Order: sequence, then structure tokens, then C-alpha cells
Amino acid sequence: MKIKFIGAARQVTGSKHLVTTNEGKKILLDCGMFQGKGLETDSLNRNLMFDPATIDYIILSHAHIDHSGLIPFLYREGFRGSVICTNATRDLCSIMLADSGHIQELDNKWFNKKRIKQGLSPVQPIYTQEDTEKCMELFIGVAFDRRFYINDKINVKFTHTGHMLGGAVVNLELLEDGKKVHLAYTGDIGRPHNRIIHPPTAFPQCDYLITESTYGDRLHSTDKESEEDLLRIVEQTCVTKGGKLIIPSFSIGRTQEIVFVLNNLYNKRLLPKIDVFVDSPLSVNATDIFRLHVDGMNDDVKKVLKFDPDPFGFNSLHYIKNVDESKALNAYEKPCIIISSSGMAEAGRVKHHIANNISNWRNTILMVGYCTPSSLGARIQEPGLRFISIFGDMHEVNASIEKIEAFSGHGDYNEMKSFLSCQDTKEIKKTFLVHGDYEVQQKYMEELKTVGFHDIEIPEAGQEFEL
Repeated sequence: MKIKFIGAARQVTGSKHLVTTNEGKKILLDCGMFQGKGLETDSLNRNLMFDPATIDYIILSHAHIDHSGLIPFLYREGFRGSVICTNATRDLCSIMLADSGHIQELDNKWFNKKRIKQGLSPVQPIYTQEDTEKCMELFIGVAFDRRFYINDKINVKFTHTGHMLGGAVVNLELLEDGKKVHLAYTGDIGRPHNRIIHPPTAFPQCDYLITESTYGDRLHSTDKESEEDLLRIVEQTCVTKGGKLIIPSFSIGRTQEIVFVLNNLYNKRLLPKIDVFVDSPLSVNATDIFRLHVDGMNDDVKKVLKFDPDPFGFNSLHYIKNVDESKALNAYEKPCIIISSSGMAEAGRVKHHIANNISNWRNTILMVGYCTPSSLGARIQEPGLRFISIFGDMHEVNASIEKIEAFSGHGDYNEMKSFLSCQDTKEIKKTFLVHGDYEVQQKYMEELKTVGFHDIEIPEAGQEFEL
């Protein structure tokens, strides 16, 4: 058996890991899109390092676009195998991939206008909404903790990671030359107490481990501290300064988590009397899917449901779908909170909200998760920043820039080590660190060694290993 690391290798985006069995079956663990890589992004996404038509199965750890977003492109290029994932991941992909296809079409239209002005021929989008609709026919949803037999030599079981709704460890069992080989791919590891999602659970012993390392060099503050910080920033921005609080947030998971916290503050009568806008059509649709998968929620949400029929809605909360309502927020003069995608502020409506509000000292931009170094979300956090380019225009930075890392869906290094403690490290033949910046991965590797992990590899993009 061989494994080739294609994406999220010494970086935090584009997850793709290709397993080839001794009999020639090709299994792609995640099929993520590269995001936040500037001009490199398009070429990275188109150069797959494999022929999509040869892939037999894609097994998804979760629905985030940096883990699922290239499935429509593979379909366009000839992939007709099965996409295997949890039921919630399938439901979320149905809206997330369609949204991504819409974005590809819009971005491509804008890009081609520039090319035509330069006398260049137009190019095709990497995929379209039609491609996303067709590829969904290949999806197979599987319940958590059930062994799914792909064939007589390959089976998979999904166990909870606590990262997002439907997020799972891929526990792959393969019969190779008459011997069973157990490979575990953690996908993204959540926190032991996610505010809304089912907590992480122990996963079966593996022979080979592929695991993420996003926050392999840092520790998060507690939930209580982060919620107090959020309330402080809301009061300081919206009450004291009378401004707008702009929160770039991923539509799936992070937005629902923030809304849940605000809902609890509202129920406790701690939230100031201000309007809260969720400005993302995808967030609206995703929240409906969250309501359908109560089994994927934790006990805290289930307790709230006993007295609050909708933990993702309260009187001053408004979900915005159409573009005109979104644009109207530019002229909205009252203090308010605007939660909008994307989390790295690289695309979507939030980029416009930042451009329209970053020069006003009354306002605050609050980052609530990891941002790749080249993204707008990372650049606005640079200390002493005076000006920043958004959509090609320079904007003076007068708004306050805040960050609460504890809202991240990724565990810190202690939380990840705790999650992996269910494994007997002596039984693991090799561990691969993916989904992390290289310097962070090197530090995390040393952390793992302190608890018995050995033979740890940090693969480069394109590197292949014989197992």
C-alpha cells in the first residue's frame, strides 16, 4: 500500500491524501480546495497530481471546502466513483458545494472581463453549479460508529472528532496480502467541549495515523473567558462607541456556534438591545441542516432545547439572504453585529463589509479562527497596520482589530494530544502530520514525542510513502 500527500502538506488548506492498495484500488482521503493562496490558488487546484477518472472512492472527513471543495472538479474531469461520508457531511456538502460552484462562476466572470480587456481569451471556471449538482449523485451517507463495507477488502467506520457537524475520523480497514491494515485519518480535530457539536470520541487502534496539526504550537483560553471576551467586545463596540461589530465567520459551524452563544446571552438578558445580522445565504441554509441533526449536537444544546425551541434564533437576530438586504447594511447607522462569511475574509459578503467599515474608529473587526498567512483575515491582524488593500483599493485602518482564538473549531496542542491518547503509540508504525504550517508542525512533533509517538513524518506536497 502506498500513500501520496497532495494537499495540506506543510500548509493548512487543500486536504488530499491518496491511498493506493496493493491491488490498485485508489482511495482519496478528502478532496479539498486550496484557499487563501493568492495567485497560486487556481493552478494549485487544477494541478491534481493524479487522474480523477482513476479514483475509485473519495472518503470525506467533513464538509469544509478545504476538505471537500474539489469534488465537483474531479467529477468534471471524469471521476465517477463513490463519495463516502457521514449523513450530516453529505447534507452539508449539498449546499456548500453548490455555493462554491456559484462563487466559481461569479469569480470567473469577473476574471474574464479583465482578461478580455487585456486582449486575452476567456477561461472556464474550475467547475459550475451544474457540476456540483451532478457530483452529489455519487454521495453515500453512513451513520457514525457503523462499519461500512466498501468491498470484501475495504471497510470504513466514522467516529466523532467534534470539529463540525458530521466531522469524523476516517477509520479505514484494508485487507492487504491477507493481513488487515488499520489506517486512521483524523481530519480536523475539534475541542473536547465544542459549544454545540457532539464531543470527540475515542477511535479504534490504528497501524498508521494521519493527523492534523493546525494549532500544534498554542493553547486556547477557556470557553468562559472567550464568551466574556465576546460580550466585552460587543459592549465596547456597540454600546460605548456606537459602532458596528463585523465578525468574519465560516458559514458552517463557526457561525452557528457564535449565534448559539449570542442566543444564550440573549436568554440571560446580557446581550445589549442591538440587531444581529447573519449575512450569508449559506449560513441560513446550513442552520436549517443543523436543526435537522440534533443527534450530532452535545448535551448543552439538548438542555437549551428543553426551554428554547430554537437555539439558533432570537428576536433581534436577522438572517439575510438577498443581496439588496446585504447592501442595505452599508447604510445601516445603528450599532449592530454583522456575522458574515468567509472566516478568512478572502471572499464573500464579509469582504465588502470590512471594506466599508474598516476606516471608521467606532467599528471593530473580530477574527474568530485560523487564517492562512496570505489571507485578508491574517493581513488585517498585522501589528501597527495603517493601510490595507481590499478589492484593489487602499483603506485606512481605523477600526479596532480583535481576535478570539477559542472560537476556533480546531483543538490546541494539549487538546489534540488528549484526543490521540486513545491510541497505544507502540502499536503505531508511522504517524504523518498534515494540515499545519511547517514551523508549527515541527513544534507539535516534539510535543507528540513527549507522549510516546515515534517515527513521525511531516510530508511535503507530492511526497509518497510505501506502507
